[in-house]
Amino acid sequence: MAEKAPLTSLWAETATPAFEASRLVGDHEADVAVVGGGFTGLTTALALAEGGASVVLLEAERIGFGASGRNGGQVIPGLKHDPDAIDAAFGEETTDFVGRTADTVFELIERHGIDCAPVRRGWIQGTIKNVHLAKLRTRMEEWQRRGVAARWLDAAAIEKATGSPTFVAGWHDPRAGTIQPLSYAHGLARAAEAAGARLHAESRVTDLRRNGSRWTLRCAKGSVRAESVVLATNGYTDGLWPKLKATALPANSFQIATAPLSAEELERVLPEGCPVSETRRIGNYFRFGPGNRLLMGGRGSFRDPRTSTDFKRIVGALHHFFPDLRGKKIDHHWWGRVAMTADSLPHIHRPAPGLIMALGFNGRGVALSSALGTAIGKHLLDEAHPLPLATSPIRPLPVHALHRWYGTGAITYYRLRDALDR
Repeated sequence: MAEKAPLTSLWAETATPAFEASRLVGDHEADVAVVGGGFTGLTTALALAEGGASVVLLEAERIGFGASGRNGGQVIPGLKHDPDAIDAAFGEETTDFVGRTADTVFELIERHGIDCAPVRRGWIQGTIKNVHLAKLRTRMEEWQRRGVAARWLDAAAIEKATGSPTFVAGWHDPRAGTIQPLSYAHGLARAAEAAGARLHAESRVTDLRRNGSRWTLRCAKGSVRAESVVLATNGYTDGLWPKLKATALPANSFQIATAPLSAEELERVLPEGCPVSETRRIGNYFRFGPGNRLLMGGRGSFRDPRTSTDFKRIVGALHHFFPDLRGKKIDHHWWGRVAMTADSLPHIHRPAPGLIMALGFNGRGVALSSALGTAIGKHLLDEAHPLPLATSPIRPLPVHALHRWYGTGAITYYRLRDALDR
């Protein structure tokens, strides 16, 4: 890897043409205003517009600017919690919902003809720690009891499937897959516009307040009055609504992509084409991307990276899993901001009449945010469609302003625990 190489995103380089959205100018009326042009906001707007509602979506930057256009593109169903625990906390309906979130993504792609390189060959969750085996097998068996055709991979099977000698075992979930995430965002935007939604970029909402029975949202050069508002800003949440930003930690996810692999390398690295993630508290994930490049991602620092040297830990992870790729050039380095919650669960808040906000996807955002946005849209159209997760009060994290320091300390602590595990 060249020292201080420029930071470039493989997704931005290979995405379908950007969705060109104009700035909001003038005063507008809508049934629903959606704040945020990522997967949650786009799927909410799409569901609402398809149901006949008048929708205006406002994005502060450009469509897909945030984590939706920068993530690993792994479409993984479920939550960080296992099915039995989800049953106990929320009920079987919620477990069924989160188990089908990947279905929602691939159904949206098929129904709207979204060009985003969808591949659905499942997902492998592996472990390099013997101490994690029992929990991993329990997780698989709980999904199997709910009808998922999951299978166990012993050490030989997972080495064959991944091409890495580091794993001791894992499981394969056939519901999952991969996409080009920025192209998916562009496709959702085009589908929402075709359904009648009005999408505006470079239109940061600077004021949100309720006037009588309606909400008013103000941007630099315009405003929207709407009966309902959906805040869908996740890891890029600002101070628009009091204390919301302080409910989650905006953690950076770093990613790299190699130069294209040779035919010989492709025969042994991920020969089945399944994305992979691991079970360590601060673990890594990898997959193939455009041009037969191997992508590796993982948790980065809370400080935004400046040069390629800030990615040395992720490069080290690549070399750990694939020692024979040590000489492979790293072509791309990029990052995005995910929202992590204290309970590792997404949060839905309804702090005022006609206002819904959802955030905190904890690294499962591709599938979960798409399905949750769709569900929120359907709920606003008809309350007979319940929200799939219970709403909760806004509870700021203690001393959130210091999150960069205590978050870094927590990551160091968890890395130490990972190292001490058998």
